Amino acid sequence: MKGPDVVAPTYINREVSWLEFNKRVLEEAQSHEHPLLERVKFLSIVHSNLDEFFMIRVSGLQEQVEAGFTEPSKDGLTPAEQLAIIRERVTAMRQQAWACYRDDLKPALAAEGIRLLDHQDLDDRQRKRLDEYFSTVVYPVLTPLAVDPAHPFPHISNLSLSLAAVVRTTKGRERFARIKIPQVLPRLVPVDPAATPSGRKRRGGEVAFVWLEDLIAANLRALFRGLSVSRSYAFRVIRDADFEIREDEAGDLLQSIERGLIRRRFGSVSQLEISADLPSEIENLLVSNLQIDPRDVYRSEGVLGLSCLMDLMAIDRPDLKDKPFRPRIPASLRGDVFAAIRDRDILIHHPFDSFTPVVEFVQAAANDPDVLAIKQTIYRVGSNSPVVAALKEASDKGKQVSVMVELKARFDEENNIEWARVLESSGVHVVYGDVNLKTHCKVLMVVRKEGTGIRRYVHLGTGNYNAKTALLYTDLGMFTCDPEIAEDVTALFNALTGYSADQSYSKLLVSPGGIRQGLMQRVKREMAHAQAGRPARLIFKMNSLTDFGCAAQLYAASQAGVDIDLIVRGSCCLVPGVPGLSDNIRVRSIVGRFLEHDRVYYFLNDGKEEVWLGSADLMPRNLDRRVETLFPVRDPDHVRWLADVLLPTYLADNVKARLLKSDGSYEFARSDDGVRVCAQERFLELSRDDG
Repeated sequence: MKGPDVVAPTYINREVSWLEFNKRVLEEAQSHEHPLLERVKFLSIVHSNLDEFFMIRVSGLQEQVEAGFTEPSKDGLTPAEQLAIIRERVTAMRQQAWACYRDDLKPALAAEGIRLLDHQDLDDRQRKRLDEYFSTVVYPVLTPLAVDPAHPFPHISNLSLSLAAVVRTTKGRERFARIKIPQVLPRLVPVDPAATPSGRKRRGGEVAFVWLEDLIAANLRALFRGLSVSRSYAFRVIRDADFEIREDEAGDLLQSIERGLIRRRFGSVSQLEISADLPSEIENLLVSNLQIDPRDVYRSEGVLGLSCLMDLMAIDRPDLKDKPFRPRIPASLRGDVFAAIRDRDILIHHPFDSFTPVVEFVQAAANDPDVLAIKQTIYRVGSNSPVVAALKEASDKGKQVSVMVELKARFDEENNIEWARVLESSGVHVVYGDVNLKTHCKVLMVVRKEGTGIRRYVHLGTGNYNAKTALLYTDLGMFTCDPEIAEDVTALFNALTGYSADQSYSKLLVSPGGIRQGLMQRVKREMAHAQAGRPARLIFKMNSLTDFGCAAQLYAASQAGVDIDLIVRGSCCLVPGVPGLSDNIRVRSIVGRFLEHDRVYYFLNDGKEEVWLGSADLMPRNLDRRVETLFPVRDPDHVRWLADVLLPTYLADNVKARLLKSDGSYEFARSDDGVRVCAQERFLELSRDDG
């Protein structure tokens, strides 16, 4: 007898899916539900996201095309086909983003007394003041670079904004010169002398800015004395910023990373953004000297590089921002932290729960005479880190402190190099990690003498030990002193700081290898429950799902009858709702006030529910090329809260949630009963109620 037809797996391309994610961010900028400056923030994020996309993802595709790679990925697209789709969609996205700024945000800001002016809009008093600022502050910083047979085309560094000036000599010949817009000066220049450099004035007072490149363009004659400047045009360069450290050149990983940071400035050009009115002859000159495919030149109608709009968030206008909130401190963590953890595991939910207890945990360890050692991983801790300060204090007081600093955290390399040196100067044992594997897990352990023995206290999390992003990202963390988890964490640190051939763990799932195997075994277990006629359910929440192997296993689970909900903020290669393939799978994305960052993996398991939390998404890099951890939630009350409150609230969201359709596009989730549910607002309400 012939069995039922099985539909061949189909997948969504990762880059196309990411562009859909950035489109959702743009929709937040377009949404009037947000306060005005929050909308400006989202528009800034759209542009900074695109910059990173070209520096990392697009540059990689360009390298594949240049190398002659034509093999399609499992989603069916070759690198060249992906680039063609990216060019088309990015062009449309830029146009929509510019229209949002020009037609909506800029007029709305002006109506609120925040004006973004062109130089020609200034009155005589304002022009005089800004001309003085140009002469005294800007002019000394500028260096015009001529391009002619005696002056080679200058190097143009990554993310740099420039003016292309056309200068006419005394003999009537036209020459080209490049003027770099200095990044050491504010891009948005305050017009009013009473304003601070960030544009802050008395609350409610009017502030106005001009763009730095506009001010420079209006004063170019000062740079080319005796010559006439006929015209100038803005252009911006983005380069390949994804460098790799080879094992044979990594004798000193810190020095290798520093050399890589220098190479990043000189990577191949992946995008050239130019003003819409830039003449074709100058475009050809730039294309030729920058050695870029003309198809990777993007013309923009207005201001280039709008990620700097984030600077407007410094303006003191709380009425134009989200209502501030005070994260709660769980009652159990308001006293002796070690006694609280001994009593039971403690689950915290950022940003609704404060990050302060994590900092105080390290501070308490630093000041406790019974604490012998502290061990921690650092991926992104930000500037002025209170966690790093506490680790330094612990070392100064004689504790044995060991820190695994991941120098390869992309775009945080310089910051982490600085922290590594600061910690080393305080006597901390600093380890830089494996040259081939990024250490992305979030683990902190305190070893404390108690009675005649020791007890190990552990914090495990889904997010970085960063006090600033803990106010902006949703993450989960757990304090525990469970001996088996502590033993696993000890083994993990031994593997990170020394050598270990034993990669077995009793309670944790650890990548490379262990998370993929552990999660997929549990997916198959859920399939067995479904095939035996028992209820079977999976709910996975993560940042991205781009691993084809995991997607294929989820397809198989759907076909076996497992009910599956996926909450995936960013890229998702899995196609939901395809008859015979993914009928039982639903995918939603939530983009809102906070960046959804926690990873939660729920299994019904025939009523013996399991929930795992951790640092890993279902991506090849997280599963195969990084050190990651997932940890089990052991406390039944915590399992109930995650299964009955946290995940159902996200699944009920009909305000910020979008549903992935089988064609790869997204549509807003809507409720049939008209009841409005916004998950992030609901958690803020719960936080206030418990406060």
